[in-house]
Amino acid sequence: MTLFDVLDATWPAAASHMAGGFRIREGRGGGSRVSSASLEVPFAEADIDSAAAAHRALGQPPKFIVRPGEEALDAALAVRGYEPFDPVTIYTAPLAALADNVPPVTAFAHWPPLAITREVWDSCGIGPSRQAVAERAPAPKVAILGRRQDRAAGAAFIAIHGGTAMLHGLVVLPAFQRMGLAAAIMAEATRWAKAEGAETLALVVTRANGPANALYTGMGMQPTSHYHYRREASE
Repeated sequence: MTLFDVLDATWPAAASHMAGGFRIREGRGGGSRVSSASLEVPFAEADIDSAAAAHRALGQPPKFIVRPGEEALDAALAVRGYEPFDPVTIYTAPLAALADNVPPVTAFAHWPPLAITREVWDSCGIGPSRQAVAERAPAPKVAILGRRQDRAAGAAFIAIHGGTAMLHGLVVLPAFQRMGLAAAIMAEATRWAKAEGAETLALVVTRANGPANALYTGMGMQPTSHYHYRREASE
């Protein structure tokens, strides 16, 4: 099992289909991760056209995830004019090494998500289509609501697959940022995952998100892998 297997299991596409040597994820508006094509067999350049056609048949633009060791795919997509975007780092840490002391009345785990949790996600760009991805994930899973100044101020989603707890959708409302709420949500995620018997915490974050990268490295999480996407260049 790889971290990419954990990603697929804890943030699942609505459906997937094989086209040539690529797995085509049907995202239904859930974002890049659940609407990308991934290489599942040894690379053959002709399969790119099959994958692109399958994407279009689903009504979504062709988009490919490029993982470590897939340099030939990356080069072939570049030659065809596919532009790179959203380079991502995958962080992991043993749960035993992470703090789980949650300040009182700052973060709590629950499922299904409360209406106020959904409102926080909505306000931060995680709308119904992305929330539907969390609904599809199998248990064990949980939403986390973060509070500051007696208000709902942050949210996250976490699910477990194969002993690894993967965090998704961590957001803090702009008015409550830099108040330690993200760290409190992470502590609650750690507490819940330990209680569920997970051994590792993992998450993904874009390299451009400096504050998030600083938070995770400050917690003791380590960059373990990476990937990026390629899509057809905009006209």
